[in-house]
Amino acid sequence: MEIILHKVTLNDIEQLQKIGRETFSETFSRSNTEENMKKYLAEGFSVETLTDEVNNENSAFYFALSENKVVGYLKINFGASQTELKDEKAIEIERIYVLKEFHGKKVGQILYGKAMEVAQQKGADYVWLGVWEENPRAISFYKKNGFIEFDRHVFKLGDDEQTDIMMKLKLKFSGRRPS
Repeated sequence: MEIILHKVTLNDIEQLQKIGRETFSETFSRSNTEENMKKYLAEGFSVETLTDEVNNENSAFYFALSENKVVGYLKINFGASQTELKDEKAIEIERIYVLKEFHGKKVGQILYGKAMEVAQQKGADYVWLGVWEENPRAISFYKKNGFIEFDRHVFKLGDDEQTDIMMKLKLKFSGRRPS
């Protein structure tokens, strides 16, 4: 199975909305109320919100395509667009989501690889992210890739306050002087 990455543009907003809502629902609907899910999906994946995010020069989205079908996506943030740390020397992986039917087929690893490539291009010292404490599959994925827990923060889904584990990976790119 070949996976092709495509940088998301404003022409892709409807596809981004569709894959965003579908993968978020697959991942979290079993563990959350229908009301909270509806509210989050409506606000977090509205055309207006996604247009703002795609237009933001300090964020980037990439689709993973299999046979021209969007099967997953990545969102990364730099500088002031990071949701928390806002460190100029860091990159945040805000989202890596893959359709359930493509789990275990290395799609997430390919998207992760793209995030690492961008981090290297930007000369980042580390990559960080927040992952829901009740998402063992994602936690395991990031640990396997060398991330370690460094903090926790609250993520609001509708009226439910949930705990995200914050994880980071220090980067050691060749050719950089140690600090």
